[in-house]
Amino acid sequence: MQQPACAYVFMWAMVVFGNLLRQICAVLLIELASMRVVCILTHLRQGSALMKSLLCVFVFAVLSLSASPGVAQIQINPLPDQKPAVARPLSAHELTAADAEAWLDGLFPYGLKKNNIAGAEVVVVKDGQVLLAKGYGYADVSAKKPVDPVTTLFRVGSISKTFTWTAVMQLVEQGKLDLDADVNKYLDFTIPPRDGKPITLRELMTHTPGFEETMKNLGGDDPARLMSNEAWVKEWVPERIYPPGEVSAYSNYGAALAGYIVQRVSGQPFDDYIEQHILQPLGMQHATFQQPLPASLAPDMAKSYAKASEPARPFELVNAAAAGALSASGGDMARFMIVQLQDGHAGDAQILRPQTAQQMHDYTHYSVPGLLPMALGFYHMDRNGQDIIGHGGDTELFHSDMMLFVQQNVGVFVSIDGDDDGGLRRQLLNGFTDRYFPALPQLPQPTLASAREHGALLVGRYIASRTSMSNFMSMANWFGQSRITMDKDGTLVTHDFQDMAGQPRHWREVKPYVWLDDASGSHLSALIKDGKLRWISYDEAAPVVVFMPVPGWQSAAWNLPLLFGALVVFLLIVLLWPIAALVRRHYRQSPLLSVQATRWYRLSRVAALLYLLFTAGWLYVLKLADDSFANLGNGLDVTLRLIQLVGVLAVIGTLAAIANARHAWREPGGWWRKANSTMLVLACVAALWFVFSLHLLGLHLNY
Repeated sequence: MQQPACAYVFMWAMVVFGNLLRQICAVLLIELASMRVVCILTHLRQGSALMKSLLCVFVFAVLSLSASPGVAQIQINPLPDQKPAVARPLSAHELTAADAEAWLDGLFPYGLKKNNIAGAEVVVVKDGQVLLAKGYGYADVSAKKPVDPVTTLFRVGSISKTFTWTAVMQLVEQGKLDLDADVNKYLDFTIPPRDGKPITLRELMTHTPGFEETMKNLGGDDPARLMSNEAWVKEWVPERIYPPGEVSAYSNYGAALAGYIVQRVSGQPFDDYIEQHILQPLGMQHATFQQPLPASLAPDMAKSYAKASEPARPFELVNAAAAGALSASGGDMARFMIVQLQDGHAGDAQILRPQTAQQMHDYTHYSVPGLLPMALGFYHMDRNGQDIIGHGGDTELFHSDMMLFVQQNVGVFVSIDGDDDGGLRRQLLNGFTDRYFPALPQLPQPTLASAREHGALLVGRYIASRTSMSNFMSMANWFGQSRITMDKDGTLVTHDFQDMAGQPRHWREVKPYVWLDDASGSHLSALIKDGKLRWISYDEAAPVVVFMPVPGWQSAAWNLPLLFGALVVFLLIVLLWPIAALVRRHYRQSPLLSVQATRWYRLSRVAALLYLLFTAGWLYVLKLADDSFANLGNGLDVTLRLIQLVGVLAVIGTLAAIANARHAWREPGGWWRKANSTMLVLACVAALWFVFSLHLLGLHLNY
């Protein structure tokens, strides 16, 4: 039956009016779901005719539209989100190339000049594309050659490990490696078990194999002494000082071991495997693990500077290649970041299956509850509610960071050429996150009433889990202890976990055994088991290092004063020995001691001198280690043996000091002789304590 024209007009008007009502409904629903509902209700209470009318229209529209079968309903099915939606605060800047460049230009030129840094490069990627690549300063200061972020290679240090872990996961998805199998299954030498437990690849990737720190032959600058990754891991196996899977303790040896496993299982040299299966597929033409650099890349390498005002130093070599030998440009690191952010693929290249990449990124191992975790090979740097995974890298002269903002599909890489980054990396991470992904407003967390009670458990001294305990490098456990005290208001004060200005940090307890630093948003937490403190850590360190309470016998609070006291006694004894002889000669006094007593007297003075020389030798070794890890190699072995020889003679000399004191108390003499001979014996006994507790006369020279 034909409808009159006015009916069509009426139906058309109803559809238009219905659409208008839907829009009004949508607006009002949004308003009611937001904070502005308060404003609406306020107007209603005040009798606003307009608002009452709109509300009536809203109710009428909902009832009429839902009950009108004759009007067609339009159903909107939104596309599923690829990643969870993240709230964006109004204060956030839009991440554009222009804005990022302006911000970085305000940070890096000044930072380089202020800290006497030669050069740096920064790359930002977003949504699978390079958003910005910038070079600052010079790759060659004397030639005034600027840093080119696309072609200039920097040493990226331990960021190399993420390539090693990627290679491991490639072999895992091929079924050639099992993350939870005994690593001895893949080796041609044996890693001894601890407590009957072997090491697994999962523990290597989360830095929980329990190895002590290794420094010998870790790096150098002499190509004639360069070792392969295989030779380095086989040279000696470090002690396992923790049960596997329990204590997070960053391990270069563990990463190098994983690299050797990649070589063994793939049947290719490690460098070749990375080249063929990661670098080439991603088009990383300015990146290599080869040392020294191939001729085609050597001209593009940034020269190594401690300070921009000082001459360049030799190219740094890393014997533990799988742990830190990669040289790469910022442009090539952008390619690697993109493939990680896109779950293993970039363009036509795919180096990991999506589920494998997600397995790496989503796995979490917590060293301490409430703190940032470790993924498989990547550690968390979360901030402002953002999931940030990545890795840092430090050689002696280059300092780098790679940060992947997983929720935002954004990556940032920075590398700095200098012996100190001047705090630029931390400023970049904090400033970039605060600028583009600021935190949503939150109510301040109150301080718990248990703050004093729980905080009292943490007051004391700590040593880092990344340490040596079976060799002379255990000296660092006494000279590098961290200290926590409690302030009058019940907050904890960390004197060594400092802020960016180098000042102690203050922490409030906001959850049971979790403390907050309000200035940085970082957390400190403690692992308590059976009512006892096992260890602590804080967000920046927690993925790879914890801090363990110092046993009383190891506390620097009394050990260091005892050490200094013994050295003062030795020094006074040695200085007064010739002075006393000169005084006697001046006054033509003959010694009052018997021949035998005189012999022991002189030998006891020689013992004091030997202890001083022994101490000076170890201070020299510590100075070498502080100057450069390149000094800690086989070339130092002869020096160490000579120092130990002096130590053996000093220990034997302790017997002379005891014999001298015996004669001093048995034969006639003044109080001074009795007193100084007794003090010398006590100083020698204290020295013996240090010699043997610090393994200063160890039979092996592995450290």
